[in-house]
Amino acid sequence: MFQVKIRPATTSDLPTLLRFEQGVINAERPFDQLIKPDPVHYYDIKEMIRASHIELLVAEIDGQVVGSGYARIEKAKHFLKHPLHAYLGFMYVDPLFRGKGINSKIIQRLKEWAISQNISELRLDVYEGNEPAIKAYEKVGFCKQLINMHMEVGKG
Repeated sequence: MFQVKIRPATTSDLPTLLRFEQGVINAERPFDQLIKPDPVHYYDIKEMIRASHIELLVAEIDGQVVGSGYARIEKAKHFLKHPLHAYLGFMYVDPLFRGKGINSKIIQRLKEWAISQNISELRLDVYEGNEPAIKAYEKVGFCKQLINMHMEVGKG
């Protein structure tokens, strides 16, 4: 059996994290035709590593980074019970290591970090047709709440 180490990301992880970012984009592209053609980036990973309101974690097995995820503290909408929540993103596990509970270990550590920051609510977005991701998130306790809808109204 392998030992999974969850730790904060460092700038030395950048090459792997940039590859993971493209993995996230490639996984989401079939669900969203509005994503620009390559090259495209979702994140400023260097800033995420430095930012005090973001906890960017990596999962490591035998010194190899195999997964990532972050929690970012955000202001909640004024009508919600909690003033802040932690938004989770950049959830990625190398395909060779999927199905081994790595994503749930990352989420658990992000949950612990959020609690240490006095945050009581976690949120994330997942594409409606991405059933494997939905099932993985439901398995660790997330529930569906809102469907985000869009409509293109012209070329521009």
